[in-house]
Amino acid sequence: MRVLGVDPGLTRCGLGVVEGTPGKPPAMVAVGVIRTPAELDVAKRLVRIEAELDEWIGRYQPDAVAVERVFAQHNVRTVMGTAQASGIAMVVAARRGLPVALHTPSEVKAAVTGSGRADKEQVTTMVTRILKLSERPTPADAADALALAICQVWRGGVASKLQQAAAGRANLEAAAQAQSRLQMARLRAAVAAQQGKR
Repeated sequence: MRVLGVDPGLTRCGLGVVEGTPGKPPAMVAVGVIRTPAELDVAKRLVRIEAELDEWIGRYQPDAVAVERVFAQHNVRTVMGTAQASGIAMVVAARRGLPVALHTPSEVKAAVTGSGRADKEQVTTMVTRILKLSERPTPADAADALALAICQVWRGGVASKLQQAAAGRANLEAAAQAQSRLQMARLRAAVAAQQGKR
């Protein structure tokens, strides 16, 4: 499974592509940051983010996109920019037919460090270890994007396998019920044929 993690932001939007399966160490495919200048009109900044995200998806062909879920902060202006960039990421993914997973910061921290209260330094350290990187990914937005992708590979992969197992079980149950109905119909037909001979 290959996942593009997006740590949304207007000034810096972190991107990280990770490949792996649940239970095995994932590997980094790519990492980067989309930067837009603060003096540029917001609409133009969003267009730049959209174009680069679309290019990344085209280049790295992820199976899914994981985006950090926007949560309430004291700085409304920051939340607005984050929410706008997050929406762009979801639209670009949906346009390409990719599933989008939203993870809260505490979910991501818990997935990579074991603690939902870990700080950015701890997240970066664990991302570096998990992906066996020779250098720490910088800035923090890049490390956070990789952490999002790792979280989706591990959690999303497990959820996907559980869904497949549930679907397989439902199919088996449906087949067993169909077989049971067929056997009952044959039995009734045999009984009716016996009674017709009498």
